[in-house]
Amino acid sequence: MSTNTANAADPNPTKVTKVSHAPAGVPQYVLDYAPLVHLYSKELYNPANIASQLENTRPQISYKDVAVASTPLTLDNMDQLNKLGTHGGLDVFLTSKVDITTNPKWLNGVIPDASGKTNGVTSCAIIVNDHGSGNVDVYYMYFYAFNWGGVVLGDQLGDHVGDWEHNMIRYKNGVPQYVWFSQHGNGEAFQYRVLKKDKDGKRVSHSAFITTLLPPLSPNRFFLNPPHSPAPPLPPSPQLARPDHSLQPIVYSANGSHGNYATPGIHDHTFPNLNLSVPFLLTDKTDAGPLWDPTLAAYYYLYDAVKDTYTPYDPATPSAWLHYKGRWGDAQYPDSDKRQKQLAGNRKFVGGPTGPWDKQLNRKNVCPDNGLPCILRDDLGP
Repeated sequence: MSTNTANAADPNPTKVTKVSHAPAGVPQYVLDYAPLVHLYSKELYNPANIASQLENTRPQISYKDVAVASTPLTLDNMDQLNKLGTHGGLDVFLTSKVDITTNPKWLNGVIPDASGKTNGVTSCAIIVNDHGSGNVDVYYMYFYAFNWGGVVLGDQLGDHVGDWEHNMIRYKNGVPQYVWFSQHGNGEAFQYRVLKKDKDGKRVSHSAFITTLLPPLSPNRFFLNPPHSPAPPLPPSPQLARPDHSLQPIVYSANGSHGNYATPGIHDHTFPNLNLSVPFLLTDKTDAGPLWDPTLAAYYYLYDAVKDTYTPYDPATPSAWLHYKGRWGDAQYPDSDKRQKQLAGNRKFVGGPTGPWDKQLNRKNVCPDNGLPCILRDDLGP
């Protein structure tokens, strides 16, 4: 375990810095401002071991098993799957070895302990992209073995094996400016200063947090597409005589779908870029359930976008898996499969997700470029 020195640009240089299992070289601000995630209190599918996904699946193309050159398949040789098929690995699916409708235990993941750690499993990848001139984007990638899609008009839809979600924090000279919350096919971006913080640093109690007091906000609620632009000055942080978690933004992970939200409660996401507190069709629920600190069991990497390389801060950390282009779960079951159901063209079981490489790790704006406006919110409303 190592304690890194504080970054010179830290707005609160006298605070007690966070102690973690991060390897040497990881910038201290990556830890000091790392998100803390409240899982849903009744969550069935908790953070899971990234490597175990390979142990419980086998690669398939077009619903047929495919042989790999090097066995067993591990995070160290997973990129070999890109040589299979005719699409550079894009048509490869990691398919469960057992029928997932039998609810195998490996889908459930691990509930964090009282310290916030997922003991015995590595459930997060933290990827640092240094753009130069003090501009750094840090991606906190969260892995779950299964996604429960939810119920729409009485039908369960959108389930899939494997689930990658993330927060991205944009830093300027070691100071957080904006935070991206991934949610399904899109998400939300906020100014860092408006987010709830774990002010008193208590992790054992699921409700032991209070919001950081903020100065008056700008009357302009939204800001559009400023690449690496500075945010208003951060408020001074309290001085604590213990490891300081008061700078860490609080994230609420939705029940089953693991969409990331800045507030607890009901989040209807039927309409793009608009989350409503009144349920309509597509609804997520969040609350202050078990608190997860993803930094305590994570892989750490420095990403070079020009070379498309991931350099682990710890040389023993596997990195080949980050180049895998295929899916982290089963392909969408055909309509002829008795497990499959549909509603208005939507299926109960859909294909598994792609991995971190496909999350626009070198994005210009805080939001991914998906054709929707990039709204940088300066309040926690919808």
